[in-house]
Amino acid sequence: MSPSSTHIVSQLRQLIYYHLDCNLPRNALAFSERLRGYEQKSPEAAYLEGLCHVRLGQLNAAYHSTKSHGTRGTHLGCSYVFAQACLGLERYMEGITAIEKSKAHWLGKSNWNKHTDTRRQQSPDAAAVCCLQGKLWHGHGDIVRAIDMYAESLKLNPFMWDAFLALCDLAGVDMRMNNIFRMTPEMKNALATHTPDENASNIAEAARLPDNLSQSNVSHTSINQPPPSSDPFSISKNRINGEVRPNMGDSVLFEKLNGSKSVVTPLGTATYNYPGLDTPTGPGGSVVTEILPREDGGVVAVPVSAEPPQAPLRKAKAIPGMGIDFGVDAPPKLRSNSIRSKSRNKDGSEEADNLSVLSRTSTVSNGVGDRKRTISGQVAQPALAHTSNINPAIPNDPGAPQRRSVRLFNQIRPQSGKFAPSSASLGAKEGKDLKKAKAVSVKGRSANAFNVGRVVSGNRKHTEPMDIDGKEQRPSTATSGGASFPRPVTVNDKVKELEALLWLFELFTKLGTGYYALCHYQCDTALQHFHSLHSSQRETPWVLAQMGRALHEENEYAEAEKCFARLKAMAPARLEDMEVYSTTLWHTKNEIELAFLSHEIVDIDHGSPQAWCAVGNSFSLQRDHDQALKCFKRATQLNPKFAYAFTLQGHEHISNEEYDKALTAYRAAIAVDKRHYNAWYGLGNVFEKQGKYTLAEQHFRTAALINPTNAILICCIGVVLEKLKSPKAALIQYTKACELAPKSSLIRFKKARVLMNLQEPQLALQDLEILKDIAPDEANVHFLLAKVYRTLRQKAPAIKHFTTAMNLDPKAQHYIKEAMEQLEDEEDEDDPDGMVR
Repeated sequence: MSPSSTHIVSQLRQLIYYHLDCNLPRNALAFSERLRGYEQKSPEAAYLEGLCHVRLGQLNAAYHSTKSHGTRGTHLGCSYVFAQACLGLERYMEGITAIEKSKAHWLGKSNWNKHTDTRRQQSPDAAAVCCLQGKLWHGHGDIVRAIDMYAESLKLNPFMWDAFLALCDLAGVDMRMNNIFRMTPEMKNALATHTPDENASNIAEAARLPDNLSQSNVSHTSINQPPPSSDPFSISKNRINGEVRPNMGDSVLFEKLNGSKSVVTPLGTATYNYPGLDTPTGPGGSVVTEILPREDGGVVAVPVSAEPPQAPLRKAKAIPGMGIDFGVDAPPKLRSNSIRSKSRNKDGSEEADNLSVLSRTSTVSNGVGDRKRTISGQVAQPALAHTSNINPAIPNDPGAPQRRSVRLFNQIRPQSGKFAPSSASLGAKEGKDLKKAKAVSVKGRSANAFNVGRVVSGNRKHTEPMDIDGKEQRPSTATSGGASFPRPVTVNDKVKELEALLWLFELFTKLGTGYYALCHYQCDTALQHFHSLHSSQRETPWVLAQMGRALHEENEYAEAEKCFARLKAMAPARLEDMEVYSTTLWHTKNEIELAFLSHEIVDIDHGSPQAWCAVGNSFSLQRDHDQALKCFKRATQLNPKFAYAFTLQGHEHISNEEYDKALTAYRAAIAVDKRHYNAWYGLGNVFEKQGKYTLAEQHFRTAALINPTNAILICCIGVVLEKLKSPKAALIQYTKACELAPKSSLIRFKKARVLMNLQEPQLALQDLEILKDIAPDEANVHFLLAKVYRTLRQKAPAIKHFTTAMNLDPKAQHYIKEAMEQLEDEEDEDDPDGMVR
């Protein structure tokens, strides 16, 4: 007999997903090829094969595997994998077209909060598709549409971090973090799902609370002070024994409003949900099925619900007119246990019956309200029913004929159960007595009751203590393999889930604000937000890398080196941002550490562009520019979109005075990243060295527009303006640069020199006095100070600073002596006696 094709396909898919979850893509690819051969026209088989190729990095194979179904848009998985392959192969428009054709499959779809350790959603949702579409438009060069897609992705899922980073990297995008990292309507609806109706409005109200809400406030608002529901379409509630049940007359309206089907459970039927047999349902569905074996060898699917009912409480009752009290103590509430009873057939063999549970109305339906209960809380069958004289053909069900004594007893006994007119809930005093009750020990039971308990409970060897105080105990399972019941989701769980979401939103608001400020080169703001993080989140590789970059942009190379050193110690195998670390070491002239870093990165990944940039910086620090150029060219060959490698290559060409090659390298970097201000600075530097000051000013200003907080760029504009014979305009740029970098000695020196040229010796003296404290061993500072004092006719301090400059720079002794002689000549000219002579 040949196997069923449906089961073959099911087994192959199960094996493919098993190997993918175990990160064994080659094994998954082998089984996906078998599935593709078995179902050659199936889009699902094509999708799984393409997914395996993408996991292996085989983009061309994934492209061809999913092209037929992906380009038609008939299967979302095929279109998504095909678009991913097109993104890697730079076939952007083909990927965009495939996603647009499959729009009907992903529009309005949300997979948030549907992924767990045991459940997956194989197809992407609208947020993921919009993010991929944004990357495709970005690669195609349509920045406006890329921004729209990234923004739509973040609107649908604020945790789409990749879309957020892409928006930050793009220019001209103004974002407000509080409008991004906040709860979406889908999240609020998900938090209000599967909660009691009387508290669902509290969850939605708590979801609208501000982000900085404390945990205690959330708990008090949601539990202790439930506001009344004002929704005219809310479900009316009927309370039966303290249980909230929806009004069945409103179920159709509820289904239309919420898009889900209401589940009606008969009051006398108890249904359960077993872990391991959970079947995913829709957002509003709560019905799951359990697969149970039948006696004929087949299986049957039994619908079960999520929350097991509890055993009813009974009060002491007396027979009217007789004065005889047949009441028994109310049993404690126990956790429901699955019990698989066993019965013997005519041949003497034991067969497991279907899983039976005790309903809350079992005392009414079975008419056994006066019978004893076992330790597991089940109603014990009469001992006579288990003797050898009983005919096995008699059915043991509620419809079977009752014994005459039982019928007579039921006639004179009042009704019990939830529909009894005299039944009522326990009072406060009786509830306290119930909590104080002690569990009846096994030794206190009679022999018959003990035997009955053994038969009903499946002949367990050890009994379990009853939970009198309602404390949660370990779930008990039957020896026949019954599963324990999961703990139902309560309002406290939903409140804690809401608090966790608010904490995540607050965390990512700080991270996002810091990164956004860094992308706009507001380094001080970025560092403030990163420092505001908790130490457990601040001392992580990504945050340390961003802090190091911010310090590097502020020219705080010593602090940046310390930050990158902590990063390297925490993540030794990290390659991202290591090119910035190597440049930081180049600025600090740390040859040994730079050489060690380059060797270490090369050992980690010889084919990474960051490794070759580090090696090139090491050679550049040793003045070996030709070897450095070879390393930077190798980096651009490995990754043609690595803009910083082109920029470093241009710097080395300038060192070799190869200006035309430097222009080519800088332009290649700008072609990759138009916001790469280092390349714009390099172009301005080349034009300045060529004497093209107007072009140099334009490129320096372009770089300053991208990074307006870089004092060096502002200073370069001032230098060019000074060479263009515009000292006043240059002074404005120098003043602005000094405000951005007050500790920069070079910028302040240039400002003082311009003030001297503008005949402002007093203002120049103020800056030089500050500069003298910043750089006391700089000969040019003392020489310029002496000239200022000479202009102010102060001979003594002028001679002092001339002498200091001569001692600091003996090579310039000839020029300094000439300046001192000019000071003496000017003094002689101003002497009246000399004029008379």
